Amino acid sequence: MKEEFLLGNGAMALGLLEAGCQIMTSYPGTPSSEILPEMVRFSKAANLNTGIEWSVNEKVAFDNAFAAAISGKRAACCMKMVGLNVAADSFMSAAYIGNIGGFVIISCDDPGPHSSQTEQDSRMMARLGKVPVFDPASPEEAREMIKAAFDLSEEFQVPVLVRPAIRICHARQNIKYDRLESNMTKAEFKREPSRWASTPKFRFMQHKALNEKHVQIAEKFSTLTPYNIHNLAKGKHYPFGIVTGGVPSSVVRDLFEEYERDDIPVLKLGAPYPFPEKLSDEFMDACDKVLVIEETDTVIEYMLRDKHKTLGRLSSHVPMEGELLPEKIEVMLNKALLDCALDPLSGSDCGMEAFGLVGSLELPIRKPTLCPGCPHRASFYSIRKALPKAIFPSDIGCYTLGINLGVVDTVLDMGAGITMASGFWNAYIQDDVKKPIVATMGDSTFFHSGTTGLINAVYNDARFILVILDNHITAMTGMQPAITQGDRVDGRKGNAISLETIVKGCGVEYLKVVDPYDTRHMIKVVKEAAEHVNDPDGGVAVVIARHPCVIAFKDEAIPEKFEIEISDECDDCGFCHLRFECPAMVRNEETEKTEINPVLCAQCGVCLTICPKDAIETV
Repeated sequence: MKEEFLLGNGAMALGLLEAGCQIMTSYPGTPSSEILPEMVRFSKAANLNTGIEWSVNEKVAFDNAFAAAISGKRAACCMKMVGLNVAADSFMSAAYIGNIGGFVIISCDDPGPHSSQTEQDSRMMARLGKVPVFDPASPEEAREMIKAAFDLSEEFQVPVLVRPAIRICHARQNIKYDRLESNMTKAEFKREPSRWASTPKFRFMQHKALNEKHVQIAEKFSTLTPYNIHNLAKGKHYPFGIVTGGVPSSVVRDLFEEYERDDIPVLKLGAPYPFPEKLSDEFMDACDKVLVIEETDTVIEYMLRDKHKTLGRLSSHVPMEGELLPEKIEVMLNKALLDCALDPLSGSDCGMEAFGLVGSLELPIRKPTLCPGCPHRASFYSIRKALPKAIFPSDIGCYTLGINLGVVDTVLDMGAGITMASGFWNAYIQDDVKKPIVATMGDSTFFHSGTTGLINAVYNDARFILVILDNHITAMTGMQPAITQGDRVDGRKGNAISLETIVKGCGVEYLKVVDPYDTRHMIKVVKEAAEHVNDPDGGVAVVIARHPCVIAFKDEAIPEKFEIEISDECDDCGFCHLRFECPAMVRNEETEKTEINPVLCAQCGVCLTICPKDAIETV
């Protein structure tokens, strides 16, 4: 028996291996990113035969795992909730077709949101796709639910979704586990075209069969302890009860323990879909009013039949947006109890006074910024210098922070830097206006979802510049290996993919590779690219700004270090720390002069070329 203080994502990785998962695929995205590396760590330590890969995007990950599942193996894929959007086409279809070996999808939600474009609720996607859901309340429960999800998936031959929220993914808990063993089930795909390649007529029958399975699963979920359970006393009636699940159910439990309240019954729904009608009806019949506390949408609240008894988001007792933090849950519980003429949990303000006091301090807001020496900062400087009046559509990645330098105007989703650029061109050219447009996108994002947009732009003769910011790594989500480098997650070498070859294969004629640290050269190339875009015989122009990430490849990124100082020519204009936004450049309020913080300075030397007064020089 071993014991580790595991991240929730590590606990889920352990749960996957304990359940006999043979194939695991993923695309990184906070808060899901650590699941796959933890699987690699556990697999290597136990010498397991598990197949594990970072896939190029979430749909690719889904399809790879699904193929293994219909071959009879236990398979899983994981992603963040917006990644499930990318896999949605396959997700919806797989529910109809079903699987042979267990197939589990882990979709990690981000209420808040802390690092996402939306606060969407994966349970809603599961309901849309008619896929059963498990909603864990702790890292340990997430680990246990994965085994239950695999068993359910194989019993009913359906994909199953496990939906941990960020407070599960990034919580830590002591986990005990036994020796892990490989699952030696052999792949055996049995040809059945009417199922695996079914036409619309067969899909109608598959839909009918799926609906019948849901009735059976809902029955099962009504007795699925300890995940779906209430604490009603037999024969007793209550003026007030709580229906909850996931992270909020843990908070409710902790609050009741803290305030020693045992007079309020709780229905916990850790497996909320297909909805366990019998269990919920039993609870509703015993209560005059119930408060539904769930993240982040109204899945349970919509499914409760008696809306006259139900309090929640639709009654304004629960906020419609934002993470349900403990202090928020305490406030909403107190309000609901008072509305029902019952004693609140406490007479305190739930910490609101403390929040107010902190707010009154008027502390400076420190916005996120690119790292010292980040090559993206130099790229954005050169783009803005070359084409200051352009429109700048961008994408999802570290480089989204180019917004601070005035070189990011739009961020929609992964891949939209290119497609939005095409859209802007179409909108302006309709008015016979040739508007300069510069799209930016990282190398990993380009492989994820950039190629189709670029092919479409070339085919339809859109005119813009695409700058691919190639830093050799998938930096924002945790330094996962880049396709261009050929490194695989388990340390083995893969086949490196040439970015230039793919760009050329999309039909692009103008392609230049620059080092963004050489800002003068990059400015010149961006201007040349603009000339190609405006040439009647031109087209889309692509510039690859290639320089290694200073965090992942420090020695390679800055082979020649520059000892830098600020000369007397400096007039404290603030360009270096306000407009260029280098974290190592700071204004000393006492001396009223700009200084270099040697602790933060990466010694990249880019500042030598951007100072308007040429007041930064090498020692």
